[in-house]
Order: sequence, then structure tokens, then C-alpha cells
Amino acid sequence: MFDYEILRLVWWGLLGVLLIGFAILDGFDMGVAMLLPWVGKTDQERRIIINTIGPVWESNQVWLILGAGAIFAAWPPLYAVAFSGFYIPMFIVLSTLIFRPVAFKFRSKIENPLWRFVWDWALFKGGFIPALIFGVAVGNALQGVPFSFDESLHVNYTGYFYELLNPYALGCGVISVLMMILQGAAYLRLKTSANFSDRLQSVMFICIVALLIGFTIMGIVTHLFIEGYQIVSNVDPLAPSNPLMKTVIKQTDAWEQNFYNYPWLGIAPLIVYVGGLLCLVFYKKPLLAFISSSLLIAGIITTVGFSMYPFMLPSSTHLNSSLTVWDASSSARTLGIMLLAVVIFLPIILAYVSWLYHVLRGKVTEESLHANENSY
Repeated sequence: MFDYEILRLVWWGLLGVLLIGFAILDGFDMGVAMLLPWVGKTDQERRIIINTIGPVWESNQVWLILGAGAIFAAWPPLYAVAFSGFYIPMFIVLSTLIFRPVAFKFRSKIENPLWRFVWDWALFKGGFIPALIFGVAVGNALQGVPFSFDESLHVNYTGYFYELLNPYALGCGVISVLMMILQGAAYLRLKTSANFSDRLQSVMFICIVALLIGFTIMGIVTHLFIEGYQIVSNVDPLAPSNPLMKTVIKQTDAWEQNFYNYPWLGIAPLIVYVGGLLCLVFYKKPLLAFISSSLLIAGIITTVGFSMYPFMLPSSTHLNSSLTVWDASSSARTLGIMLLAVVIFLPIILAYVSWLYHVLRGKVTEESLHANENSY
């Protein structure tokens, strides 16, 4: 149906869609978990907060699984480098995520303040640490990661864990954490009563202002100090994947070149500011505020994707080993078969998620907790 070039572009776009879906849906899970110890002043309030995400967090986790699966099947070299080079951070993420279902199930089993305090902070860590590490990973991708391929295309990663925690990457991590907290606060306003309204409005205001300022600062820092990557040789978009068949250079303003060459891509950073301003305008209307915060998140992720294109993971030590859309994909047949599976199953997943949120619509209140014996 499509030639190899179009299939690669389609899967690059699909990966972006999956990342945005994860950040918006599983993002509010993590945001709510981070807000739990701070917004909930009493045990009853914390139970209300937990029960806003308790019934839906498993379905939201599907976006993380789909994203990892898409990278594994559609972009094998990217999977090999990222999941080996970032092995320790990924292990930390999985370790904290494991505590989420355990905390949901065990927190309310014992009416002991210390017991519940421990599980509340386990949920907090299950939101904060993944959000931070995912942002740090993006920051390192923008700077490049120390890896190379030999003639047999065996990957060799030469970095160390502590090198990933550099100031620029940590700045991206802070942006990621603020995104999730904003999304969590917007979701809580949708699902809880007016008792939380004033606290959540303050959280949203602080996050929006901090995000817009932080996004601007990180953009300026990227422009002035971060060397991007640029392909300077001819690339055949129909050729079999081989990361070594190109020439790459570093250039200070390389990450802005796509916006210079295609000004319409500027809609991505514009969406960030529009989403943030709409959040401030509609802060008294929870649904519109949630949609606006989702726009802001989508704008940030899209901005990174547009600026890096066609790079997916640059190599900071062996520039020609950098992974791009044109040389890091599976075969055309594999991408075609997977695209057919997406066309069949993605609408089913979206329909199920829509039905789930329709069934679970409405606010979580003290009365609903007492009426539901399966509440957390």
C-alpha cells in the first residue's frame, strides 16, 4: 500500500502519537500520585484522590506498553541502544512502577496511619521518579548519547549512569515533572468536589507559569549552548536500514533548522503557549482546563520531535552511528504488517478507553466511597 519512505514516516508519527497518549493519560496518573501527599490533608481526602485514578490507571498503562512495543518492533536499533544504554534508569522506573498496583491494593487494608503513610509515599515515588527519568532521557537524546556500531552493526554503549544526570537533562526532567503535575491537577479538578478546588487551582497556576518560563528558558539554552546534529550526505529513504551509511556533523543551531526550513512547524511551540494561556483562562472550567493542559503537553512533545527530525537518537561520540528515521527502522514488510495491525486494533483500544471513561464518569466523593465496597 505504501512505499518504504512513507511507512517510515508513518511509524515515526505513530511513535509520537503513542508518546503523547502516554503523557496525557498515564501522565495524569503520575501527576495525581505526586499530588497525593500534598493536596490530601486528611486520610479521607487522600482516599478520594486515590480513587480518581484507581479504576483507570491499568488502562492508561497500555500506552507505555504500546510505546515500548512499537520501539521494539518498528525501530529495533533504537530499542537496542536505549534499553541497554539506559538500563539502570529503566530498571529504576520499573521498580517504582511495580509499587503502584501494590500500593493501590494494600493501602486501605490496615487502618494504621504509618502503614498508609508509607504507601502514599510509594505512590508519590511511582509518579515522580518515572516522570523525572523520562524527561532526563529526552534531555540526553537532544544532546546525543555515547554509542557506536561496528561493521557488523553490534552496538557499543560507552556512557555511565551519572553522565545522564547532567544539568541540561535534569532541566528537561523538571519540565516533565511539571507537565505531569499540571495534568494530574487538571484531572483531579474534573473528578473531585469543590473541597479541592482552591488548592488545585493554585497548583495549576504555579505549574503553568513555571512550564511556560521553563520551556522558554530551555529553548534559549538549546539554541545558544546545545549542539544539534545534521546529516550532510545524501540519504536514500528507500534504502535498507544501516546507520553507518551517512555523514553527520554537529552544529549549534541544528535543532532549529527544521523550523527555519519549514516555518509551519512553528505551530508546535505555539501550541505550548496557547495551551498554557487557555489553561489560565479556563481555570474555572475543569474540562476545558484539562483539554488545554493536554494541548500544552502535546505541544512540548511535538516540538522536540519536530526539532530532532529525522534523528531519533544521535550519537555524541560516533556521529555517523546516529539513529534516524531513515536508517533505524525494521523492514518494509514488517512495518506494513504492523501498520495493518494498528489499523485494526488501535480503534478497538480507543473505543474501549472511551467506553471505560464514560462508565466511570462523574466525581468521586465521600458518599461514593461509602457506597462502593470495592473502593481503595
